Amino acid sequence: MVTGNSGRESLPTGSEQQFLDRHWQTPVAPQGRVPDGYSELESSLLPESCGSCHAQQYQDWKTSLHSKAMGPGVHGQTLVMKESDPATARVCWSCHAPLSEQQPVLLQTVQSGESEWKSNPDFDSRLQQHGMSCAACHVREHQRIGPSRRISPEAAEKTDKGLPHGGFIAEPAFSKSAFCKGCHQFGSEGYALNGKLIENTYQEWLDSDYPAEGVQCQSCHMPDRRHLWRGIHDPEMTRKGVTITVGKPAQTDNSLAAVVTITNTGTGHYFPTYLTPRIIVTGYQLDPAKEMIPDTTQQTVIGREVTLNLSQEIFDTRIPPGESSLFNYEQPVSENAERLIIRIRVEPDYFYEKFFRVMLERNTAGKGRNLIQQAWDNARSTPYTLFEKELMLR
Repeated sequence: MVTGNSGRESLPTGSEQQFLDRHWQTPVAPQGRVPDGYSELESSLLPESCGSCHAQQYQDWKTSLHSKAMGPGVHGQTLVMKESDPATARVCWSCHAPLSEQQPVLLQTVQSGESEWKSNPDFDSRLQQHGMSCAACHVREHQRIGPSRRISPEAAEKTDKGLPHGGFIAEPAFSKSAFCKGCHQFGSEGYALNGKLIENTYQEWLDSDYPAEGVQCQSCHMPDRRHLWRGIHDPEMTRKGVTITVGKPAQTDNSLAAVVTITNTGTGHYFPTYLTPRIIVTGYQLDPAKEMIPDTTQQTVIGREVTLNLSQEIFDTRIPPGESSLFNYEQPVSENAERLIIRIRVEPDYFYEKFFRVMLERNTAGKGRNLIQQAWDNARSTPYTLFEKELMLR
């Protein structure tokens, strides 16, 4: 477990919260006029422009899901939605492409004083495809903003002289979990099923021991300020989040039993936190030829299962921080059984795989069909085996 400062220091101060309220407008306000003296590079909002100086951060970001936030799934859906339902499209863009310059239409006040959806003259389709880009977090009114410095103010003053774009403004809220809240937490009036918000990660963190221990979202997802944001798609990161134990099998002449315990020991939120992934725990028996014996398979699912139209929660078996889930394998023992296999499989994009498949089957993707096909292919490629253990029975 990562540790840090404790207590109230984990939460934003009043001034930090005011900054966050300004910083995360929906959408982020247009950058406006480029300051005098800025070069073309300094004026650019494109990540590769940032990467010309911030090479490590850029390389990390390119491997992250933030860089793919406006991937084919979101793009394919909003391609049609921006014309038929721009208000819903903006809800998607607010996290997946939050800059005004990333949004093709904006709600604007017209001469009558009413608000209308109008084409955005500053829209940059290339910037939109970069999703949660560097500028989405770090640029406002062409000023660069970032976390507090790791050098003294005196040293910073000397270092800043002559820097591109006038250096940057240091803001401590960048290092608080609340900075991530805008995209990883619905408000109290947000969409909920069975009394639980669809997106509730920040509140799950608040309810855990992590705030008191000073463990922020950034502590795990941005170690040493790396712009990686690893999560459920990354096997190594997922393995760090849970502890898995398998008890010794209990065998009689007629039955075989074993208990698997999955404990959420290393995440500051539910495992998994969203309704999109699922974890499948499976037990089955093998014969001496290492072939699966029919009718010996038993499974359980860890996740939040909902209907595709988000109208009903079917079950919620996710594991809160510090708690455990038990899988009790209990089946008749086959006379040919030589081994018991326990396997845990993670399907990070389980909901998306179903959702995109149905869109294609029902031909509802419209002009976004090719993108939805690509998104479906991507979703099917992400499952992996998190854990496997072979237990001898003879």
